[in-house]
Amino acid sequence: MCDDDAGIGRRTLFVTGAAAALTLSGVSFASAAGQQQTRTVRGTLPPGSPDFVYVPVDIPSGVRELKVAYTYDRPSVPSGTAGNALDIGIFDERGTELGGRGFRGWSGGARTEFFLRADEATPGYLPGPVRRGTWHIALGPYTVAPQGLTYEITITLTYGEPGAAAEPAYPPDRAKGRGRDWYRGDCHLHSWYSDGRRTPAEIGALARAAGLDFINSSEHNTHSAHAHWADVAGDDLLVMLGEEVTTRNGHVVALGTDPGTFVDWRYRARDNRYGRFARRIREAGGLVVPAHPHATCIGCNWKFGFGEADAIEVWNGPWTPDDEMALADWDSMLVASVREERRDWIPAMGSSDAHRDPDVVGRPQTVVLADDLTREAIQEGIRAGRSYVAESATVSLSFTASGGRGEHAGIGERLRTDRDTPVTVRLEVSGAPRCVVRFVTDQGVLHTSAPLPVAGSGVVEWRTTPSYAAYVRAELRHEAAVGPLPGALAAFTNPIFLGHVSQTWMPGNVLVAGLDFAPLSPPPVGHGSSRRPSLPCLACACTRP
Repeated sequence: MCDDDAGIGRRTLFVTGAAAALTLSGVSFASAAGQQQTRTVRGTLPPGSPDFVYVPVDIPSGVRELKVAYTYDRPSVPSGTAGNALDIGIFDERGTELGGRGFRGWSGGARTEFFLRADEATPGYLPGPVRRGTWHIALGPYTVAPQGLTYEITITLTYGEPGAAAEPAYPPDRAKGRGRDWYRGDCHLHSWYSDGRRTPAEIGALARAAGLDFINSSEHNTHSAHAHWADVAGDDLLVMLGEEVTTRNGHVVALGTDPGTFVDWRYRARDNRYGRFARRIREAGGLVVPAHPHATCIGCNWKFGFGEADAIEVWNGPWTPDDEMALADWDSMLVASVREERRDWIPAMGSSDAHRDPDVVGRPQTVVLADDLTREAIQEGIRAGRSYVAESATVSLSFTASGGRGEHAGIGERLRTDRDTPVTVRLEVSGAPRCVVRFVTDQGVLHTSAPLPVAGSGVVEWRTTPSYAAYVRAELRHEAAVGPLPGALAAFTNPIFLGHVSQTWMPGNVLVAGLDFAPLSPPPVGHGSSRRPSLPCLACACTRP
């Protein structure tokens, strides 16, 4: 065994074109001299360390297996101060270039050791030969205590014949389906291939029990699970493949990418690299879905803006105040889209983000109107906003709008009718005992129903005009326990837009009571800007953020 101290020198800090990174002095192994060789590296990272620290490891030829184990100290810290948390992963001899081919695995902080060889690897890592060259152990100091973070890494090489390479098997792009129908899915799930505690088989069983038709594999910063879902998929369950791209400025779900697609995460909003990897997701056939944009965990809050988003995960797991904030911000984006007469808008969706017991797979779930149960059809339904979000499979909605001449529109569609034509909005509900229906427009909540009966089924109608409501969306909420605040969501829909596009907002000056003034024109939200617009207060003439 050889002990090396890996300290941090100012000369070793550099910028890779993305997040600042640090490369330490390397670890070398002699040519094969027996069955195994081991080296140990120790070092200390100070507060304010770069996002990623790389430890080079020179691998000789003839290695059958590479194993890495690590530990770090966890000193006591004052209340309100972050303690030590150190993530880990590895890149092979092809290098650490951002978006390059060298990625071989990431476990974050979920594991204290991992191995790789040709035929097998620790969950989170990609099996394959351990080739000769300089590999890099990647450390991610997520948080560092004021005392610093002292770590120890032990690297063990086992020599011998590499064995046969594993052949990946991927799930199919389609399931049996029911033709054009509403399909239920959960697109944000974690197995033991990142920081979850369930196997893919266990998740598949829970998805079927929850009444789901499709799911999406979304492990943190690794695509290693892709080759382990083929046995879970079936005629009754479509398994799409993706990744939760977990940056230091927010998380984004890559939904339904091609098998084997890796999306890099080593950048912040200030690095101007996110757009490149959003395009990478789309080029691989996936959707870009910012996840839990107002989550309170360190690095979880979304900082990249929504200009690249195909949909937004407004509801994540059990309903919480940060979901309420995400819903309000998304509604402001809808207001901006009609104010600026844009034909594009960003749909909302919801997922469980389930990791382990007691997390409930399918709570919530996105219910999508799709032409069939295929990856392409489900993605098209999500992208078009033909969907609603429900807390479970027991809740079902039918939401429509109809005009005076027989025009009809459903969720995500536009009812094209004149601005003064009466419009009837109709919501049919089942599986929601004592819940309250709210119709929300660009003015806010304009209709609230009485609680539904204990049986949980009912029909609520409301009449309006396109001149009064540019869009209408429906919320189904549990009765509030106390106070004036609304209860937790049981379901909500994407909007139905009313009127012709030119009728949703009157550009130019507006004449009101003989006064000529210009309408509010804040920067667009959801298209390259994260600023929330100033909206007219419904109670007075002021504006407020």
